Amino acid sequence: MADLSQARVLILATDGFEDAELFEPRQALLDAGAQVTLASIKTDPIQGVKGDTDPTRTITPDLTLDQVDTEDYDALLLPGGVGNPDKMRMEDRAVAIVGEFMDDDKIVAAICHAPWLLVEADVVDGRRVTSWPSVRTDLENAGGYVVDEEVVIDENLITSRKPDDIPAFNRALIAALEDELTE
Repeated sequence: MADLSQARVLILATDGFEDAELFEPRQALLDAGAQVTLASIKTDPIQGVKGDTDPTRTITPDLTLDQVDTEDYDALLLPGGVGNPDKMRMEDRAVAIVGEFMDDDKIVAAICHAPWLLVEADVVDGRRVTSWPSVRTDLENAGGYVVDEEVVIDENLITSRKPDDIPAFNRALIAALEDELTE
């Protein structure tokens, strides 16, 4: 297994995150030794869902969006769920964080509906991406080249379609972090 003890990963999420899309990549990163920080709108526990309707687990964020300094992190993880990215794309600081990671050519990994944040941050023009089917038109309208693959890597940007893609998504994220840390 990879040793990512020097890797620092930021997760952005709020209520309505797809349970598996936050907890499974987070656990894979922790298992690899990465330092993982969760930021949200507030530090009260946030509610996960399965299939956007059934409540699952909660998790308590480590800090709020306005406390995030993107210089402190190597990668950004954006879990999906319909409600989570829809709320986050209305938060100016969340959108700015995505833009800062992309401007600094840091790893940004977004799954399912999370690419809505990429659209809002205006960072998909000319990029090869994927997402949940209902987000694909938004990606195309933002200038993205949309494909239907389990994981798509375009330079520092990693995207996946759905919870079934999590194993490939995790592998791609961990491999990108390994590459980043050996440069």
